[in-house]
Amino acid sequence: MFPHHENEIAQSCCANDTDTMANYWLHNEMLQVEGKKMSKSLGNFFTVRDLLDQGVPGEVIRFVMLSTHYRKPMDWTMEKRLEAELTLFGFIRVLEGFGEPAVDFPKAKAASIDTKMVDALANDLNTHKALERLKYISGQNDAGTLARNIEFLGLLTWDQMKEKVEHLAETRNVLMSLETRLEKVRDLAKKTKDFSEMDRWKTDLDHANFSVRMSADGISIDTQLDYDLGALRALL
Repeated sequence: MFPHHENEIAQSCCANDTDTMANYWLHNEMLQVEGKKMSKSLGNFFTVRDLLDQGVPGEVIRFVMLSTHYRKPMDWTMEKRLEAELTLFGFIRVLEGFGEPAVDFPKAKAASIDTKMVDALANDLNTHKALERLKYISGQNDAGTLARNIEFLGLLTWDQMKEKVEHLAETRNVLMSLETRLEKVRDLAKKTKDFSEMDRWKTDLDHANFSVRMSADGISIDTQLDYDLGALRALL
């Protein structure tokens, strides 16, 4: 499109002392924010650095960007951000095995890349379809293949996945200790009919982004998004 593309080519070739800018040059459609065009006049303009400084993880930004085909307008919304965070957290839970080790990273690095994911990317870089395939893989109880394809798409590095898995596994160990303690607190409350201590525990855990479920079978504490392991340790 004149003159934008010609100018980009000229700048890049001059800056790099080459006659060719690139063999393949693709750029995405317009970026929107909550359904509106991003512009400084509307006050909804921000950069990737702004999002990172606000605490939005890089993998969440990548996931949202890749979830829309590059030929279509991409809409950054809080709903899509939350969906990305939940999906990525779900991936890590699969890799961690919900309390049982599920992924052998050395073997995962040698696992095959999913052919249907490659087919999607080979079809005009259909990243949306590739992510849908990744979601499907996450439900097949094959943590090694899931990890390999997460790395292949560039969502997380091997080191990042390993760190997140270890962090979640450590969290579960702390939760097991707290569940045992809460069982004793609940038993005492039943005898004394004073549940104030139990209520305090539930409030503290809620503030640290953990949910408490009580039933006749026992007490279970589960992680939510943005849980605070440091605050959890402080409760021990």
